[in-house]
Amino acid sequence: MNFKSLNFKIYLGSAYLIVLLAGIYFLFSNFDISDLTSYEFIRENKGLILKYKENNILFLTIIFFIIIVLLNLLLCPMLLPTLVIGFIFGKWLGTLILVFGNTLGGVLLYLLAKTFFSELIEKKFATKFIKFFNKNETIYFMFFRFMGGGGTPFPIQNVLPVIFNMSVKNYIAATFLGIIPATFVTVALGSGIENIIDQNAELNFLSVFLSPEIYLPIIGFFILLIIAFFIKRFFFKT
Repeated sequence: MNFKSLNFKIYLGSAYLIVLLAGIYFLFSNFDISDLTSYEFIRENKGLILKYKENNILFLTIIFFIIIVLLNLLLCPMLLPTLVIGFIFGKWLGTLILVFGNTLGGVLLYLLAKTFFSELIEKKFATKFIKFFNKNETIYFMFFRFMGGGGTPFPIQNVLPVIFNMSVKNYIAATFLGIIPATFVTVALGSGIENIIDQNAELNFLSVFLSPEIYLPIIGFFILLIIAFFIKRFFFKT
C-alpha cells in the first residue's frame, strides 16, 4: 500500500472527515454530556440502562465498539468511556470491546497520522522517544503501552510509532497485548460502580473506597504502576 500517493491521501482524508463529522453529530445529538457524567442520572437510570443492555446485548456491543473507534479518531481521552463501558458491560465483555475497539481505532489513527502528519510528528517527538525504540520496536512499544505510555496521553501514544515507521502488523500486536492489563483494571473499576449504586443512595468517598469492587481494581492499578516502574527503569533508560 502506497501511503504517500495523492489518491490514497484524498480518499483517506475524505473518509476521516466524514467519520469526524458523523461522530460529532451522533454524540451531541444523542447524548447530554452533563448527564453522562452525573452520578444522580446514572443512579436513577441504572435499572433502565442494564435492562436495555440485557435485551439488546449484540446491538449495544456493536454500537459501543463503533463509538470507541470514533473516540480514538477524534483524539478523545479514554478514561471516562472505559469506566462507562465497565459499568454497562461488566469486566469481561467490557474489556473485549475496549481492547478490540482501541486497537482498531488506534491503527486507523496511526495510518492517518503516518499519511498526513509524519513530518510534524517526527519533528515534535522523535528526539524524545526514538531512542527507546531502536532495538525491538514491537516489544518496546508493547511495554510502552503496558505502562500507560509513562503518562503520555492515549491519542499521542497512538501516533508515536510514526517516528520509527512501525509496520501495521507490529502496531496491532503491540497495542492489542499492551493495553489489556490497564484496560481490564479500569473496566473492573467501572463495573464496581453498579454495586456501589445499589448500596449507596449518595456518593460517599469512604463507603466507595472500602468496597471490594473498587479497592481491588485500585490495588491492581498500583501493582501495574510498580511493574511499569521497573519496566521503565530497565527498558526505557534515558
